Amino acid sequence: MEFKTLRIVQKDPSLGVFHLLLNNPSRKNALTMDFFDEYPRALSSLDQNPSARVVILSSDSDHFCSGIDISALSTITPNPQAAGEQGRTREAMRRMIKQMQAAVSAAESCRKPVIAAVDGGCIGGGIDLITACDLRVSTEGAFFSVKEVDLALAADLGTLQRLPALVGFGNAADLALTGRRFSGGEAKALGLVQRVFPSRTAMEDGVWKMAVDIAEKSPLAVMGTKAVLLRSRELTVEQGLDYVATWNSAMLPSDDLKEAIEAYVHKRKPVFAKL
Repeated sequence: MEFKTLRIVQKDPSLGVFHLLLNNPSRKNALTMDFFDEYPRALSSLDQNPSARVVILSSDSDHFCSGIDISALSTITPNPQAAGEQGRTREAMRRMIKQMQAAVSAAESCRKPVIAAVDGGCIGGGIDLITACDLRVSTEGAFFSVKEVDLALAADLGTLQRLPALVGFGNAADLALTGRRFSGGEAKALGLVQRVFPSRTAMEDGVWKMAVDIAEKSPLAVMGTKAVLLRSRELTVEQGLDYVATWNSAMLPSDDLKEAIEAYVHKRKPVFAKL
């Protein structure tokens, strides 16, 4: 598939790891309206690709993402001085925001794990993107900012909903209300990223090994683990246990289970069919 703001790359066809690269370097990967159309389509194509098992979301330019493009922001913002029926104008704006929210949430909708790898700046809408991913890593030199408050608006694409679960309510309030810049090291200490690497090369090597490790596991088990983790955010422990019992009663009797047991008994690496 061809995109204006993204690239999909598979570096090793023998493995199920695909790179989804933010590709708008002239705007420091700012999120344009084209991006909000292309991002869910790209993830859906990877979700439906039987060869894809893990997606690495990153950038091959100097910055991960500089936030929502100002031109996109002006497109969806109604002019309060404009003539016309304001109720319908504002309803259209709400619908546009909902569509953009759904685009960012595409990482959660994708059955395959999505790992965000951040170097350079990750600002505003970039935080929305990575908090919707399953795992996050960064370089020590990466920097982050929940910047929307400085643009006179509340972050509305997922940061305020997902960030507190990752870093705690108080820390999320600090970051969102001040808009302050914080480093990769602080992001790791807060729990926003799971691993920090000393350089971009080290991060690329590290996230690749992480992705390959996941890709070698049963795709049914990986898909189920992601689905149960996401669903459990909304459930009590008792409800979550009931949900996973129902899930496994449907998925457990699989060829993957048989292959995993046989591989363990014969001390060999298991080989699982495509999803």
